[in-house]
Amino acid sequence: MSELFYDAAPNATRVAPERPKPRSYPAKPTEVTLFGTCVVDLFFPEAGLDAIRLLEREGIRVHFPQAQSCCGQPAWTSGYVNEAREVARAQLNLLDNDLPVVVPSGSCAGMFRQHYREVFAEEPDTLKRVESLAERTFELTEFLLHVCKVDWQDLGQPTQIALHTSCSARREMNTHLHARELLGKLANVERLDHDHESECCGFGGTFSVRMPEVSGAMVLDKTRSLRESGAAEMLTADGGCLLNINGSLEKQQQAFRGRHLASFLWERVSGEVTS
Repeated sequence: MSELFYDAAPNATRVAPERPKPRSYPAKPTEVTLFGTCVVDLFFPEAGLDAIRLLEREGIRVHFPQAQSCCGQPAWTSGYVNEAREVARAQLNLLDNDLPVVVPSGSCAGMFRQHYREVFAEEPDTLKRVESLAERTFELTEFLLHVCKVDWQDLGQPTQIALHTSCSARREMNTHLHARELLGKLANVERLDHDHESECCGFGGTFSVRMPEVSGAMVLDKTRSLRESGAAEMLTADGGCLLNINGSLEKQQQAFRGRHLASFLWERVSGEVTS
């Protein structure tokens, strides 16, 4: 190991990065683009539709470009820089307009807002377009809370839930704060804290494939914490985490499950039972 590691102050690697500074939010637009994410598209399409329903309920026309694919995050975090840049460029070209981009995933929204600057660091002209996309990108709960300023009537029965936000989404998009405040607007929903809320579920994209034993131990801690919270179900706005947590719960033969926050919110405000 390097001398830098040995000379580091105690717990230096555990110091949380600076939290993103508060944003200035625009007035509610009449149109947006939904970037559905590849995980939602492939595994949780109903959550994507529920996100559209939530936005349309606020009087917003939603565009969904059919050519959209992955944001490039898996390739980028795995070190495949050229491949990530190719995927990112395709999304940038697709979203290169003046419409706000709403993303039902804090980690993918964070890729647009934070990491595209690194992906295209050596392309000054492209960086101008990246900055525009970054300023127009909003995670779904952030957009509903701060741009739409929703004021909802909770049509669901009283329930208790536990919240999970992906670790990258917490760092880069403050999604845990947005989700907590948005859920706090629902009169019949009580959010229960659990002692592993801020910890990674063990998914980490390709991390779970490359280090399955470590990933498996992490998700066991997460699922235990969620079940012991006393909540009826877990909610998250990140599809990768949802796949990992529900997959572990199924393997453990546990009845407890999680679902996407968009579907839960739509159920509460529409009165439609979706689960």
